[in-house]
Amino acid sequence: MSSTKAALTTLLTQEVKGLSTNFVDDDYSNALDDAERDTGWAFPVADGFKTYWQKERGKRHLYFYLATEATEEFKVRQLNLNQKFDHLFSLIKFMDDQFNDIQESRPEMFAGVDAYKSFGTQINAGFQYDDFGRETTYDEDNLVILNPTES
Repeated sequence: MSSTKAALTTLLTQEVKGLSTNFVDDDYSNALDDAERDTGWAFPVADGFKTYWQKERGKRHLYFYLATEATEEFKVRQLNLNQKFDHLFSLIKFMDDQFNDIQESRPEMFAGVDAYKSFGTQINAGFQYDDFGRETTYDEDNLVILNPTES
């Protein structure tokens, strides 16, 4: 399943529900652009894991936009500004903590490299034998392998 930016915009609009009246189309686009920068994954994202985290980071940025817009307000429906900020920023912190946790537990998804390339370089001893058991270590075509492989 491949998720495009337009599909995730629709999903974000559905998931923020009543808050969607506080946002314009550019807010969703900007939030998903910010999510792209956070994760390092360009649209379209190809799997469920990446789709979920692109969406979550997009929501996080929408909540931050909402908190930023509320900085000029003093009372909202008998709710003090500090209560609104406390709620929004605790939600943003929670979302950031979740994102940090997933980055630590699944670094291979965010590193942009295959997992087998994350563990240093293999340098062979250089000893080589042909199919008949004869040593060919000092032949000119005996090259030392310096790059890791999946095996």
